Amino acid sequence: MVSKISAFILAAGMFLGGTALLAKPVAEGADASVTYYKDVLPIVQKNCQGCHRPGQIGPFSMMNYKETRPWAKAIKNAVAARKMPPWFANPQYGHFDNDRSLTQTEIDSITAWVDAGAIEGDAKDAPAPMQWAQGGWMIQPDVTVELPPYEVPAKGIREWEHLAIPSPFAEDTWVTSVEILPSAPAVAHHLCFDFARHDPKTPYNVYEWMEVPRDEEGVMKLRDGNTQPREGIVVTRAVGSTEEKRRPGRAIIAGGNEFCYLPGLAFEDYRPANAGVFVPKGSDILLNLHYTANGVATTDNLRIGFTVAKAPPPKKFIPQFGAEADAAPTARQQANAQLAIPPGADDYGGPPANITFLKDTELVWFRPHAHVRGKSVQFKLIYPDGKQEVLLDVPHYDFNWQLTYRTSVKIPKGSKMIVQFRYDNSPNNKYNPDPTKWVYYGGQSWEEMGTPNMGFIMDRTANEQDFVKEQ
Repeated sequence: MVSKISAFILAAGMFLGGTALLAKPVAEGADASVTYYKDVLPIVQKNCQGCHRPGQIGPFSMMNYKETRPWAKAIKNAVAARKMPPWFANPQYGHFDNDRSLTQTEIDSITAWVDAGAIEGDAKDAPAPMQWAQGGWMIQPDVTVELPPYEVPAKGIREWEHLAIPSPFAEDTWVTSVEILPSAPAVAHHLCFDFARHDPKTPYNVYEWMEVPRDEEGVMKLRDGNTQPREGIVVTRAVGSTEEKRRPGRAIIAGGNEFCYLPGLAFEDYRPANAGVFVPKGSDILLNLHYTANGVATTDNLRIGFTVAKAPPPKKFIPQFGAEADAAPTARQQANAQLAIPPGADDYGGPPANITFLKDTELVWFRPHAHVRGKSVQFKLIYPDGKQEVLLDVPHYDFNWQLTYRTSVKIPKGSKMIVQFRYDNSPNNKYNPDPTKWVYYGGQSWEEMGTPNMGFIMDRTANEQDFVKEQ
């Protein structure tokens, strides 16, 4: 199956190529005083160049007038339709400090610029160039880790593979941002990891996964609500080898999903919340890797970049399932095994997630995750006194742009969150591989899920040491 992010880039390139503005007369009544350097470049720097520059996901570069000018009409159409920059939160609900959608004034400026003939203007009016990180990074890292090259075949199914490597931190460290940078994003379904204290039983440099029973169409046969069996046939392959070994039992490496690369999402940054993640010295990085073949054999050279704090930040980040030294702030019930989307259904509601808050906490981001039939998702909070509030509504979920929505909401103990994903398995879904099939829960992109990822922060307590001693 072709990776959806690859399909997006190809489609975007075809669309933009077909609508490129090579020459355009000035529209009647257009404002010729609107120029690239004075009016458009500041918008492009703030909202577009993060993706539209060499080495990033954008299908063309917008680093200067010469690169931007041929795509002027397509840019106008995309921003007027609010397709670009990608941002899917319903503005009626919540407040998000990383909202990158354009204001109406910014859209009007771009529209006026194109209608007037996309005039270059005076370079003296240009703002100072943005200082972007080197090496393809969105955030310039303090510390980097380079993983072994991963060979992705042209065809076949890759299950979720786990890999353990030592972390790069010889001392207790507070990590303040994490960026996961694949060299072959077109085949990356997800690339995630957790930190964990080293367990002597955990092998390094060995890929490990569970053999998943599947039918002839690649659909998972299990219906226990998990994307991989807990027990069965364990498959291993040493890094750099193609030889696979099988044994009965349980997997040893517990790859996590606290930090993730997903299509459209490359990094998590805790610095705006004055927070960090505590990593004890000698910890391991436990990776959860999932690649999807797209018809072309390729090699992914995965890098991970970290920024670190010189002094402990005032807040610490806590994932929804808890950290090593902290109990989980929430408990979740969700009947994933019951997800079964009928053929042709255009607005099917999956099993809702019922999340109970076990302590007072501050919610700082949402990262909803579904696959190619995902249509929408809504997070509704019910306070202990019965008051209800929609914190995030995404009416048009897009698998190609799995965004983090950063916020700040103080949630009291005893509150409940109801998260509802809806799915489109109809022919109207242009990403739907086959609207005639039933779709069940599973880890491949042609299967489905609805995961209500959230992140939290809390104060470091007054009696908490700056750097916790290793236990």
